[in-house]
Amino acid sequence: MDRKLVVNAHIAIARGHRIEVTERVDELTGESGILSVLDLDSGIRYRSVEEPDSEIVHWTGHVVDCTVVIGGRGSHTSLTVTADSERGGSTGARVALHAADAAVDAAKAEADRWGGGDRLPEPEPDRFW
Repeated sequence: MDRKLVVNAHIAIARGHRIEVTERVDELTGESGILSVLDLDSGIRYRSVEEPDSEIVHWTGHVVDCTVVIGGRGSHTSLTVTADSERGGSTGARVALHAADAAVDAAKAEADRWGGGDRLPEPEPDRFW
């Protein structure tokens, strides 16, 4: 599974290099943020100044493409990574499950609002002629 990582830093990692990514995962929103990227082939670690305040997930992969955009306010690095099968999808799966839980809760709330389909209709009142 390919993942696209966008980092607000200049990180040049050669195609084919193995990397280890450390992400923080916010349990309430399911959003993830990159804390560090370690190039396992060269030994260079790129680390954010943020301190983790939530759950941390580590996963490894191989760099498929690396694009460094320089100059201006939009300077960043875009990495396309093929995650190793062991742990690579854990963050994406966690986010997907969080979104699925939110969709279920929204569907339940909508069913409650519309009355749901599990209620029996009220009997018609007797008619007097």
